[in-house]
Amino acid sequence: MRVLVIGSGGREHALLIGLAKDPSVTDLHVAPGNAGTASLATNHAVDVASAPAVVALAQQVAADLVVIGPEVPLVLGVADALREAGIATFGPGAQAAQIEGSKAFAKDVMAAAGVRTAHSEIVDNPAQLDAALDRFGPTWVVKDDGLAAGKGVVVTADRAAARDHAAELLETGHPVLLESFLDGPEVSLFSFVDGETVVPLIPAQDHKRVGDNDTGPNTGGMGAYTPLPWLPDTVTAQIIDDVVKPVAAELAKRGTPFSGLLYAGLAIGKDGPAVVEFNCRFGDPETQAVLALLKSPLGQALNATATGTLDQLPPLEWADGAAVTVVVAAENYPGTPRTGDAIVGADADGVLHAGTKLDADGTVLSSGGRVLAVVGTGVDLAAARAQAYDRIAGIKLPGSHFRTDIGKAALEGRISL
Repeated sequence: MRVLVIGSGGREHALLIGLAKDPSVTDLHVAPGNAGTASLATNHAVDVASAPAVVALAQQVAADLVVIGPEVPLVLGVADALREAGIATFGPGAQAAQIEGSKAFAKDVMAAAGVRTAHSEIVDNPAQLDAALDRFGPTWVVKDDGLAAGKGVVVTADRAAARDHAAELLETGHPVLLESFLDGPEVSLFSFVDGETVVPLIPAQDHKRVGDNDTGPNTGGMGAYTPLPWLPDTVTAQIIDDVVKPVAAELAKRGTPFSGLLYAGLAIGKDGPAVVEFNCRFGDPETQAVLALLKSPLGQALNATATGTLDQLPPLEWADGAAVTVVVAAENYPGTPRTGDAIVGADADGVLHAGTKLDADGTVLSSGGRVLAVVGTGVDLAAARAQAYDRIAGIKLPGSHFRTDIGKAALEGRISL
């Protein structure tokens, strides 16, 4: 099976590592890829948002399966174009991808499916903003209604800060979603979905804030760990039965069945799970941790989803122990990141590339905000954390920063339901 992966981040590097272990995968390509993916697959320059360009590349490399990593090409309908060209594709079509592309659409689907989520209100007129803000609080949740790469959200007890963020979004023509605040620890649950067939992966927890102890602005994710020692299997089953399956069924009922990876981000409060957001693709950096423990052949699972045979896939098998991902970010991230610096230690075991590129002489340079994702595994969470941070000690990138507390609260028993 010849596989083409679309994307250039740590998620795509993790997917390629998993695919390379699958004996059914004979040839790997990635577009555009990064400095780390070049050792696993043939990198190709392509505009991932251009459906004609992606289809042409898939045909050029004779891909049997295309796996689309990022949300932008999915929302723009690249998966639809590939399927129209007769190419098996892992990733939803544009209409189903609106579950991430439009928070208003996601809210409508959840309401129809009877799925618990935060009370919300869309504001598209600056004149309505103050009155709407008065209907929320004392903690305000302000979101960009569209795609924002994980950074369009402000959660604050400061009404002025909430207003400033909302006003900035409205000035740029972006509708604003105001939400009530959901309490309780957050959970990320990935599921392979093929119409109404749902195959869940193991739950993980992301760390969104840039600083230790959840301080500073939101980012695309600074680290993750799996499994969650504080989350009972009964709650995971409840999420699947009360959230994922009803949403998959509702999308199918609307004539826009979901095919690919459905990500549910949830808060587990006193009344049970409630949805914070849905994504239409693998989340980053949870993917790096979750796939590190997957024993089943990844290519076969992705292909079964893409070809409508997910119901025939054998049960997924997982390694014992735990996995931790820690993101090494560039100076000034999540603001405008410093780029172009040489990286030492980027070729070590467990180091996945995200914002990297090769210069003319083969030196690995930083090229984005989240530069590397460093993965550790071990017999338990403590061992996985120790390995991840030991590996980070061997990396040198001027001005870089990372959180030192990924998974620490769970390890110390400070998370409970």
